[in-house]
Amino acid sequence: MLVITVFLACAGIALADVRSLSLNIKAEDITTGTPLDGFVSYSIEFSSFPDFAGSSAAPNEFSNTLINNIGYYQGSNPYIRVGGNTQDFAIYDENETLPLRGIYNTTRSADYPTTITIGPSFFDAYNAWPKVKLSHGFNLGGNNDSRVHATLNQTVPLACKALSNGNFYRFEYGNEPDLFVGIPTAQVRPASYNESDYVSEWLQGTRIINELVEQNCPDLLDNDTYGFLAPSFARTDNHLKAPLAWSDGLDADADITYFSSHNYISGANSLGVTLQGTLMNHTRTKQSVDAHVAEYNAINPGSNVPHIFGETNSLYQQGRPGLSNTFGAALWATDFLLYSASVNIQRVHLHMGTNYRYQAWQPLTTNITSIGTKAPYYGNVAAAAFLGNLNVATVQIAELETGDAGDDAEAAYLAYVDGVLRRVMFINLREYNYTLNGTGDLASPNPEPRTVRTYSLSVGNLTAGAGVQRLSANGSDAITGVTFDGWSYNYELERGAPVRLANVTVGERLNVTEDGVLSVGVADSEAVIVTLDS
Repeated sequence: MLVITVFLACAGIALADVRSLSLNIKAEDITTGTPLDGFVSYSIEFSSFPDFAGSSAAPNEFSNTLINNIGYYQGSNPYIRVGGNTQDFAIYDENETLPLRGIYNTTRSADYPTTITIGPSFFDAYNAWPKVKLSHGFNLGGNNDSRVHATLNQTVPLACKALSNGNFYRFEYGNEPDLFVGIPTAQVRPASYNESDYVSEWLQGTRIINELVEQNCPDLLDNDTYGFLAPSFARTDNHLKAPLAWSDGLDADADITYFSSHNYISGANSLGVTLQGTLMNHTRTKQSVDAHVAEYNAINPGSNVPHIFGETNSLYQQGRPGLSNTFGAALWATDFLLYSASVNIQRVHLHMGTNYRYQAWQPLTTNITSIGTKAPYYGNVAAAAFLGNLNVATVQIAELETGDAGDDAEAAYLAYVDGVLRRVMFINLREYNYTLNGTGDLASPNPEPRTVRTYSLSVGNLTAGAGVQRLSANGSDAITGVTFDGWSYNYELERGAPVRLANVTVGERLNVTEDGVLSVGVADSEAVIVTLDS
């Protein structure tokens, strides 16, 4: 039995609340999820992809470095899904000299162009990064443009050839078709549009894609990884329902190889959204993810089609500054990723685009945002490090209830490697603002002390000791100064390559007491990985 006792302490003084929990340490006796390779992956907005990738002749090395950093921890690089709202705006023009030309209509969105032309060089970007597999999103929505069908016929050969160099992940046909009706400024289908209509369109289009791939890239079809991400619905409760689409024959051709759903905890402009109440809230995260698990179970009982989040991040509408770009969002990302893994959502694509507030990194400098690594990226790194190399052993992730079912501000996870408990992660989601009232004014630091919560693990003779890695910053409101295990991935240091900071304590060790107990302190707004000695 592994017994965990939790003590609260502030400045080394124990507080009154003491809680404990016992659980069996055998993986087969608890509910676990088994993440796929490249579990921590990314989704890049279609219109932003040339910014993030560059070209085969001039790749964006900063992006490539950050992708490789994640791959170092989890054993393989993130998979990149190229899509989002703007994939359904893209019209092909063989005479277009730019990879992508976009026109903004701020009544629809100030964050991305809503009239888009792509040229032949757009597809060259798929070969910018070595050892990265990518999916291409084809235009189903159409944006009320009659050229959409010609675009599909013209771009399938280009996409399949660009992705025939060992870099093919999957195809996707349409983004969030459950939103084709209901948004007045973006409605592209009549109000009567239903699941059967969508399925008919999707099957017609994907059969055209398959025929064109057979004509132009037959070797791609011979690959047992060929197929589609679908249905890519935005929510579980929108105009179209995934269970009905599935029962209407969406997978009639058995070529959906990942059941892909999209998830956002809330919206950037939704009322009542706060860092503590929305993002740094384990209960909200569980409720949001569990709705997708229930949907998947209703669709695919006993199916071997893996469930993934094909697009997700903190707050839809590209995030909110002061929330989505903070260290608190990094802690949210760690919790979200690991909870998803624990309920067997087997891969997660975190969405981002140029100038987006929730992005993991900004790929280049614009008149809005400077190039750089953003705070949420560090949460991605921490989750990948906790998972470990997914290619050399079977890794299972389990949520660990820490004792108080009503506590929204705490999460913990267990990582089993080939059935043996190897790592425990504690995420203290209690908000601690480095600046007074979280204003971000560095001239007004928070005078309140930062509480430390001590977790004591009764491990018996399971291990002789343990190592510690910390995901840390000055507070939940910090947008800079974030580290994982003392590593900084800042662009300003080595352009995203890891740099060990001398002012951060690393190499921390935990010793087992004579009573078989390990203890580790976790500050408010901090996460810690405890790796048991083998």
